[in-house]
Amino acid sequence: MDTNDQYDGHHRAPGRVRPVSRRFRLVAAAGAAALALSAGLATPLSPVPTQAHAADGGDDDKTVLTVAVAQSVDSLSPFLAVRLLSTSIHRLTYEYLTNYDPEDNHVVPGLATSWKSSPDKLTWTYTIRSDSTWSDGEQATAEDAAWTFNTMMTDAGAATANGSFVGNFDEVTAPDPTTLVVKLKKPQATMTALDVPIVPKHVWEKVDDFSKFNNDKDFPVVGNGPFVLTDYKPDSYVRLKANKDFWRGAPKFDELVFRYYKDQDAAVSALRKGEVSFVAGSPSLTPAQAASLKGERNIHVNDAPGRRFYALATNPGARAKNGETMGDGHPSLLDQRVRNALFKAVDRKAIIDKVFQGHAVEGAGYIPPRFSQYFWKPSPGQELTYDPEEAARMLDRAGLKKNADGRRVGEDGKPITYRVLCHATDPNDKAIGQYLQEWWGELGIGVTLNCLDNVTDPWLAGEYDLAFDGWSVNPDPDFVLSIHTCAALPATPEETGATDNFICDKRYDDLYARQLAEYDPDRRAALVKQMESRLYDLGYMNVMAYPNAVEAYRTDRIASITTMPAKAGNIYGQDGYWSWWSAVPADSGDSSDDSSSNGVVVGIVAGMIVLAGVGAFLAMRRRATADERE
Repeated sequence: MDTNDQYDGHHRAPGRVRPVSRRFRLVAAAGAAALALSAGLATPLSPVPTQAHAADGGDDDKTVLTVAVAQSVDSLSPFLAVRLLSTSIHRLTYEYLTNYDPEDNHVVPGLATSWKSSPDKLTWTYTIRSDSTWSDGEQATAEDAAWTFNTMMTDAGAATANGSFVGNFDEVTAPDPTTLVVKLKKPQATMTALDVPIVPKHVWEKVDDFSKFNNDKDFPVVGNGPFVLTDYKPDSYVRLKANKDFWRGAPKFDELVFRYYKDQDAAVSALRKGEVSFVAGSPSLTPAQAASLKGERNIHVNDAPGRRFYALATNPGARAKNGETMGDGHPSLLDQRVRNALFKAVDRKAIIDKVFQGHAVEGAGYIPPRFSQYFWKPSPGQELTYDPEEAARMLDRAGLKKNADGRRVGEDGKPITYRVLCHATDPNDKAIGQYLQEWWGELGIGVTLNCLDNVTDPWLAGEYDLAFDGWSVNPDPDFVLSIHTCAALPATPEETGATDNFICDKRYDDLYARQLAEYDPDRRAALVKQMESRLYDLGYMNVMAYPNAVEAYRTDRIASITTMPAKAGNIYGQDGYWSWWSAVPADSGDSSDDSSSNGVVVGIVAGMIVLAGVGAFLAMRRRATADERE
């Protein structure tokens, strides 16, 4: 989650908290691929030699990379975590079966070195690498992966965050230490990006209750990723150290620290003072913050097309799978005409120009334009263009008439005031909320901004009318599509659902099932676009903008760091561990002339990458454009 964006989950959108869907969010790709790496070359994919700069003489010799973040950890358990910061930490501390190339997001080996499917696509066999060890010295094997998946399949608590990945699994076995076999109930086009942290069986099999175990009491935490989690203080910091035995090569910084700042101006100030080396923003730096940093000595601002969308979510009449209603959403919003009228009274161009000040693209469909294969725009006759006068007429036709005071009234005769849930740490929410008060006020509708540090509780309870929403999208969009299916609803009002916004629509669900089983990339993309069209027409998710990833770091601390995608991509919240794994300390002498000039590695330096053993079919083509995700 990424969640996802900023649930990440896979990934999930930064700064936001959202339940992770239990539907499938796996990246569409198939075929066996083996990665042949050129030894001794410091490329983003090849193992690097042990850094001479690594500390071995005490704390004073250690290089520490401190990252200011605007989000706290929800859980350090890979089975429970849904926030972007938490899932990013898990990408750093545990290997997944596969990963994404930082240059263009095509699938590359992770814990699995290769994979193949049976002709009927119901059995997938992964070869597990033999050179990955847990940080306590034990060998990482296929049995660890099989145990992880089987635990998620049989324990509801273990399926809390990532249960969507195993919902279609029939059986998972490990015939030997380097072979993992997954049998499916039906074909699934997303089997080469099971974005699930593989945990060590010998450690986790001792856990009694996965729904309550947060993995935050015993340090260091046993993992096999590029970093080892060594310390944690809630709402304060997370500390990790470089894993010198990581199979791809040790990180060049000895320690990585994520430090939480509720006040983003304070985080920017800390960057100026050198108290932190990197600032991600909430989820991005504001235009004013970015402008204040540009041109400052030893500070580089990275401003690139983002992988997120920024939307207004409308309460569709929250309910559970058992049919019981929940929450207190305004009944007028059950009318599609009302929802569409509200969006026709939102000036998206003004939002881009005045709020984001050009650091975003005007919203349209559900998938950002960075993912060109799935990007969709409404037709001219379908588009809800900015037209306040037509919006007023639509409200009239929907029966929301004005009273003597010029206020729209509902069926109960009371003036309508919508409660808009917003994130107290996100200045964009507050700024756009003020515009909504103006725009909708002209329609005769009141707006109350409910800006909270914790939006999760009222959101999960359905206690809102509208809410600011946003997700980071994976290279494969299945996850962000799955969170709007009927299957993602909570079982009962008392339980926590996997849904983002309580949407349940049969036509949408039918399209979702078809795209999940479709292996042809073009036909699958066409189905995804039909889903986006359906979401747009329903009006429950109104995408206003696609924000840029705007972040900054100190070039006197970080000589070079990998963006994803390479040509114009983000650093924080990547679909992988490339940024922090690749980061070069400014005084290490390892940075190239090109990267040190602007602080960003914009390409993969010389190295041989050979994808071998391609299978009989390929469900995901290497992207030629600058797409991304977790």
